[in-house]
Amino acid sequence: MAALVLLRHGRRAHAHAHGLPLSRALCTTTAGIDSGATSASMAMRRLRREFDPDRAVAILETIDMSSISAGSTRNALSMAARRLLRAGRFGDAEALISSHLSACKDEPYLAAVLCSYASANLPEKALDAFRSTVPSLPTPISPQPFNALLSTFLRCGLHHRIPTLFAELSKEFSITPNDASYSVLVKSYCMTRNDAKAKQTLDQMREQGISPSTKTYTPLIDSMYKQKKTKEAELLWKEMVESGCKPDVAVYNVKVTYYGLQRKLEEVMQVMLEMEADGVKPDIITYNFLMSSYCKNGKLDDAKVVYDSLAEKGCSPNAFTYKYMLAALCASGDFDAGLGIFKESLKKNKVPGFSTVKGLVEGFVKGGRVAEAKKVIAEIHDKFPDNLSRWKKLEKELGLDSDSENTPCSEGTSGKIVAEAKSVPTDAEGVEGSAADETAVSEESSDDEAPVAGEVPRGPA
Repeated sequence: MAALVLLRHGRRAHAHAHGLPLSRALCTTTAGIDSGATSASMAMRRLRREFDPDRAVAILETIDMSSISAGSTRNALSMAARRLLRAGRFGDAEALISSHLSACKDEPYLAAVLCSYASANLPEKALDAFRSTVPSLPTPISPQPFNALLSTFLRCGLHHRIPTLFAELSKEFSITPNDASYSVLVKSYCMTRNDAKAKQTLDQMREQGISPSTKTYTPLIDSMYKQKKTKEAELLWKEMVESGCKPDVAVYNVKVTYYGLQRKLEEVMQVMLEMEADGVKPDIITYNFLMSSYCKNGKLDDAKVVYDSLAEKGCSPNAFTYKYMLAALCASGDFDAGLGIFKESLKKNKVPGFSTVKGLVEGFVKGGRVAEAKKVIAEIHDKFPDNLSRWKKLEKELGLDSDSENTPCSEGTSGKIVAEAKSVPTDAEGVEGSAADETAVSEESSDDEAPVAGEVPRGPA
């Protein structure tokens, strides 16, 4: 219970500084959580559904970390840390993750903890943890914790730091980088648009006797497409295939993303045919861009067909799936269907971001369906009590809060509401695992076995 003690101490100090009763600060919401009767898998499921930070930490404390994989450890720590972060408890998030360092007796566990620092946006703390913990591990050190640290800096957007860390740490700790290590390095160069250095890294790998893999080529190909250098992207694709690398779903999604953002529906469908011929199964990212392409080409019914068939294709919708469909339905004025999408996303803890759900609320208000609008906002209040500032402002603007007059805004602001409801973007604002302009309200993955070794984001750069 070390982490819980740290957090209680942190709340005591916070309470004292703000004049809050100590009893309130010391109270940890653990009612109904039986640490002895909760299996690891059941606790993980409860953790995904729990958005109260104190209860999330309490659930985390019931999990025997030695009984779960490194990937599950990373997921559990990251989820709890994000709950604290959303509540503005940055020190508690750091304390929670750091409390697990003493248990890092092997590389997979250390890699899991290092990756968790990314969820709290604490890359420098991850670096400190790496330097202090690695010397206590059996030698020689494999690239696993090294890769996890580099990936933490990548996920936190400190791309420019990675080349220096790569060179210094591999030398300092006598670590021999592997393909996954170089993949992070290549991606860091691509993210800073240093394509020449990225290509040089491929040559450096070959000199070290390491053959570049599909994973290594993916960010470089993506960088070319992002810069609309399609010929260069196609040449790199050809080089990748001729070197013996088989294209996987991640690199195919790079193509799908490029054509989807260009509103080129036929090209998206052609890439999916290529995937089928190559024996590569589309994933939810692929289908997200197919659906958004349909929507942007005025084929909402076709997008609905794809959405309804996801389960039989073996795909589960993610937050972006719900975002695309909810935005498109609201833009078309089908707020009833939009409400259905919202309810499903709420049930799956994958609710789209504020601006998307805002379109649904404003659409209901404009149509005089104030009760439905209030119910949507009430669901948000209940599910995400620590993330409400923009919603409270919107309630006031629309006349839905208790301090406003009984009649909600219809005229006066109605023109603005109509314009915003009809202009809800169906363009992709990002792909799973990449930085998006709109932050989704919930971000958990359903995958307990998320990779730790290598830890290279497999989507486009």
